[in-house]
Amino acid sequence: MLVESWLYRAAAARPAHPALVTARRTLTYAQLLETAAGADLPARPGDHVALALPHGEAFAVALHACLLRGAIAVPIDPRLGEAERSAREGRCAVVVREALPVAPARRAPAPGPGASSSRHDSSAPVRPPAPSWHDLFAAALIVHTSGSTCAGTPVALTYANWLWSALGSGVALGHPRDERWLCALPLSHVGGLSVLLRAAIGATTVILHERFETQAVLEELARPGGPTAVSLVPTTLRRLLDAGLERPPALRTALLGGAPVPPALLDRAREAGVPVVTTYGLTEACSQVATGGAPLFCARVRIADDGEILVSGPTVAPAAAGPDGWLRTGDLGELAADGALRVTGRAADTIVTGGENVAPTDVEAVLECHPAVAEAAVHGRPDPEWGEAVVATVVLRAPATEAQLIAHCTAHLAPYQAPKAIAFAGDLPRTPSGKLRRAALRVPCAP
Repeated sequence: MLVESWLYRAAAARPAHPALVTARRTLTYAQLLETAAGADLPARPGDHVALALPHGEAFAVALHACLLRGAIAVPIDPRLGEAERSAREGRCAVVVREALPVAPARRAPAPGPGASSSRHDSSAPVRPPAPSWHDLFAAALIVHTSGSTCAGTPVALTYANWLWSALGSGVALGHPRDERWLCALPLSHVGGLSVLLRAAIGATTVILHERFETQAVLEELARPGGPTAVSLVPTTLRRLLDAGLERPPALRTALLGGAPVPPALLDRAREAGVPVVTTYGLTEACSQVATGGAPLFCARVRIADDGEILVSGPTVAPAAAGPDGWLRTGDLGELAADGALRVTGRAADTIVTGGENVAPTDVEAVLECHPAVAEAAVHGRPDPEWGEAVVATVVLRAPATEAQLIAHCTAHLAPYQAPKAIAFAGDLPRTPSGKLRRAALRVPCAP
């Protein structure tokens, strides 16, 4: 089955509509198509192309240039160590480290930041290339998992995976024609890439920031004509709330995922008038699996006998599913009577203490309800008596002692769940996509 280029279709349907808004300039869909089609990318259909670029306009152009040519884009996180970056690049036929040169006849004009799309020069008719067509089940991108416990794993995601993910997200969240989605997530990860590709599929606008900067995102959200949607992880939402985010005028959805979401954080967002919708997903399922608690209409979710979340459906990467068609996520969860999914943690993170199983996220939620705690990470520590002891590392927002926090936990948890020791830190180790790196904390806490 063939699928027409999403960028070509968007440019044909809405040539003057803003496609990409950056601090430098705004590109309409006609301009983005001309630029990506005219880019000098020496790649053939099926070639793996490493995109080792900052997460801005040049990355978006190179990504669409790959898709127009049928090449397979391989986003490379520029923050990786040299050895890992070289290993990933070495598996690709082409490596793009700088903005692709564009033939002068194809180069888009450069209106200033925020320029009106109505200024596109209709007297110079667009001559886009012939539309490209791709096998719907061919690989479009290879995306590496975030590697919270090990080196990231490459996952080949097809055109069909991205299309079904966009359709499922649109049904779950709505998809207005005037959508302006702010993306400050890494474009080397599935969450950020999803924003770019959903917009191309639906011919809507992406407001792209090269990195998350609290003040810049706060100012963007405060504009009356600002973003209608934004993708966040719990850490970035917490920073925005700490900086004073309140009732953003145009925002209809703050999609929050990438890590467990403490109930206390959701309460803070609700009080500040921030319309948060939580989502659970993973790279192997092309981002979202369940949004607002409910599985996407195109995803099937069940819980295995051991509590592991299993997923099947057209968003699952073909190579990631088992022989039975189900993806074993490694996450633990529960399905409510109405079908809503509750994620309880990672199977590998479960602490077994004195024969009792403890989910770190349950303990973290209690710690983060304490007014002095900004963030908490809970993990197991080898213990000669109990096998493992529950311990925590905490980031404070106000003074508190270890004894006070342990007493708080003891008052709200079963005795075996309460931490035996608490250490304090200035921040918690996280992956670029916001996931907690528990393995970096599994060292003995200070007595």
